Amino acid sequence: MVSKQKILIVDDDVNIAELISLYLTKECYDTQMVHDGEEALQVYEQYAPNLILLDLMLPGIDGYQVCREIRAKSNIPIIMLSAKGEIFDKVLGLELGADDYIMKPFDSKELVARVKAVLRRYQPAKQENTVPDIKCVEYPDLTINQSNYSVIYQGTRIDMPPKELELLYFLASSPNQVFTREQLLDHIWGYEYIGDTRTVDVHVKRLREKIKDHKSWSLATVWGIGYKFEVKS
Repeated sequence: MVSKQKILIVDDDVNIAELISLYLTKECYDTQMVHDGEEALQVYEQYAPNLILLDLMLPGIDGYQVCREIRAKSNIPIIMLSAKGEIFDKVLGLELGADDYIMKPFDSKELVARVKAVLRRYQPAKQENTVPDIKCVEYPDLTINQSNYSVIYQGTRIDMPPKELELLYFLASSPNQVFTREQLLDHIWGYEYIGDTRTVDVHVKRLREKIKDHKSWSLATVWGIGYKFEVKS
């Protein structure tokens, strides 16, 4: 029997939490609800969810701090929920390591679709009894394997959320090709993603914090256009 994927719902509005739980339970997910930040951190350890839906405005420890503390020890997918619509709030959530950001009020179908999309990106597809299609690129001191979602940099495995890895792989698999922010947003987040191009800048910034430029390659900004993975001759 295949075990259900577990989703931790963190929202101080009991009615909203129960509504989200109902949507996800109908899709055969196992859910658990908590209503404040401290409880979220405790239950996270015990419940071991596959994904967290995290409201920003929580009593006590807010959603930003909960995200920060979980990100310090885990790359579990986190989707932030908020009634705030300011670009600053979205960017801050992404900078702290959230994988997606959904505005309240939200459509039930969109919420479920976002959850499925993030879980799909986080878990590599099961390999069939055929020769696997390995998606891997290698450069000096850098190996990016999208098949098993791993990055080896200077001999050390680097932990990173799925979209960071996918962005890095996409750029590195087309060396020296320039992509606009809109193209990257479309390829990595999908054309239905309701976001803005600043999302790409945030993820590139986080990649640069983990992987420094090499004498043979670099993650380069093409001013006024976008980004490229530059390979030096």
